[in-house]
Amino acid sequence: MKLKVGRINHCFLMIIMSAIFLSVGCSSKKSGEMTPGQDGEFYEGDLNARQDSRFGEGSIPMAEEDGIFRNVHFGFDSSTLDDRARQEIEYNRQVLESNPGLSVRLEGHCDERGTAQYNLALGQKRARAVYDMLLSLGVSPARLEVISYGAEVPLDPASNEMAWAKNRRVHFGSAGGVQINR
Repeated sequence: MKLKVGRINHCFLMIIMSAIFLSVGCSSKKSGEMTPGQDGEFYEGDLNARQDSRFGEGSIPMAEEDGIFRNVHFGFDSSTLDDRARQEIEYNRQVLESNPGLSVRLEGHCDERGTAQYNLALGQKRARAVYDMLLSLGVSPARLEVISYGAEVPLDPASNEMAWAKNRRVHFGSAGGVQINR
């Protein structure tokens, strides 16, 4: 009996030690820690979280929280700019004009319908349509980047008409650290 109890205690101790090592190894960085970024600058918090927020929805936290930039929405399976889209682009051009040091990433998005390859191409066409209009309105191409996320970064993950309409968009994301003027 003593042998069985000793073996059980040993197994229990090994399980506890494994759990401790796993929890320490999987813990996140403390808030306030500085992490070097790819550009050589240091950023507070976890680099992966910074990159996720930088490249996903809400990539201009200051602008999004204040509603400074507006998403440009599209019809189903379309990259054509309707009157509403043109108004949103004009509004965003004015924000860019008020912030001459600001560069933006035009992020093309689609709803979940269609193949990944098709949605990436459609997202690119949408972002390019916004890019072309901004150029025609006098925005320097040096201040603009174009990227497509296809259906990979939905604004609304639901699978219905309302969500799909929200997800068919070009989002104005940050192409670098910015200070927004009002």
